Amino acid sequence: MTTASVENARLRKKYARRHAASRVGVYGAAVVAALVCAMPFLWSLVSAFKQNRDLYNPNSNPFLFNEPATSDHVRYLLVDTPFLTFVWNTLLVALAVVALTLVLSLPAAYSLARLNRPWGTPMGIAIFLVYLVPPSLLFLSLTRVVVGLGLDDSLWSMVVVYPTITVPVSVWLLIGFLRAVPKDVEEQAMVDGYSRLGAFARTVLPLVFPGIVAVVVFTFTLTASEFVYALAFVSASPKMVVSTGVPTQLIRGDVFFWQSLQASTVIMAVPIALLFNLFLDRFVTGFTMGAVKT
Repeated sequence: MTTASVENARLRKKYARRHAASRVGVYGAAVVAALVCAMPFLWSLVSAFKQNRDLYNPNSNPFLFNEPATSDHVRYLLVDTPFLTFVWNTLLVALAVVALTLVLSLPAAYSLARLNRPWGTPMGIAIFLVYLVPPSLLFLSLTRVVVGLGLDDSLWSMVVVYPTITVPVSVWLLIGFLRAVPKDVEEQAMVDGYSRLGAFARTVLPLVFPGIVAVVVFTFTLTASEFVYALAFVSASPKMVVSTGVPTQLIRGDVFFWQSLQASTVIMAVPIALLFNLFLDRFVTGFTMGAVKT
């Protein structure tokens, strides 16, 4: 072998070792980040099955079962409290708000993105600015609206109010995504005989499906975790959602049913985490496209 060949082989081995070391470093950092992010969930899962004397012993490892595990606290949550009612109420409200948000935001975003009116951009910015108003400033006036409609202490009060949070950001997101779809696609469908509505339904909607998924996931998770409006508009326990019902039932004065609280956290976190992971690619695509194509 010539000197040049030997030197090339040495350089290739050097770069291969460097590449392997960098890959190990990246994967190692990813594993550490995953463990750090998963640690609160693991701690909640372990705490939900701990006995009282294990939980309150300062010398016990919080991530291990120092005493035999027990399911009494999970059973108490599911049997002795209306937790399942709270979950059902949350699901009903979330699905209703998701449907209402899509019905309102899709036509609004389409008109602002496609009709080329001079007021389109200012209107889109104004709609998004509504989302930036803190709920603590709005719930007093919205309470008057809810009472005027006769919806106080009703699940419908949250269905009416939550779109004030979800629609503005959904419209802004969908505007960016609709602008990323070429107009030629829609115009070709209209040349083939479809109306504007038919062209929108048959050609545009399939292309903006990642954006719709992003809106659905965002709306569902925000509705399931919202606290201020749920606390202000509903005080009857059978009509409460998880975000307000669980603290009401499991925090009594200075007594915390800690293991049951952690069990409720795990039960609610698992389906939302699965929903996120199921649509993760489309969710990320929807938000990134909506962010850069406005």
